[in-house]
Amino acid sequence: MHHHGYLWTGPKQRFDQEGLRRPPHPEPPPADIKQELIQRYRDVVAEFPESDLPPLETAHWLLKPKALILGTWEEPKRAAEWLGEQLTVFAPRFVSESDRDSTRMTMLTNSAAERLGWGGDVSIGYYLERPVFLSLALVTCSPNHASPDLQCPSAR
Repeated sequence: MHHHGYLWTGPKQRFDQEGLRRPPHPEPPPADIKQELIQRYRDVVAEFPESDLPPLETAHWLLKPKALILGTWEEPKRAAEWLGEQLTVFAPRFVSESDRDSTRMTMLTNSAAERLGWGGDVSIGYYLERPVFLSLALVTCSPNHASPDLQCPSAR
């Protein structure tokens, strides 16, 4: 078992495009449906696998390109330390003052290590200067607890 780290920053408006943050349904819509819906399905099929947008389900990061992985760790503690480092780097830009609290960030880092230790995933998001959003994720891989059928992007 190992853990991959992901980071995304971008406009909150783009983050809110939830249709592009879900993998496409395995079956295309029927041909007799509105062209608008067929086109939306085609857009998701084309964009989801290549997009850097954070998926709605944390485990679905494993469906994304290997190039989006910012780090891989065997030890949960090392992965959580990376998360803590990212929180420290971005903390001055957090909109909420309480999110900048170092004790809170230490608690999040420790909690992440514990969750990764039993095979869970970690996903955290923060508003930065408006309208920017930060998404951080640590995804357990080989196997993923939530989606054991997902293949490791490093193995593809």
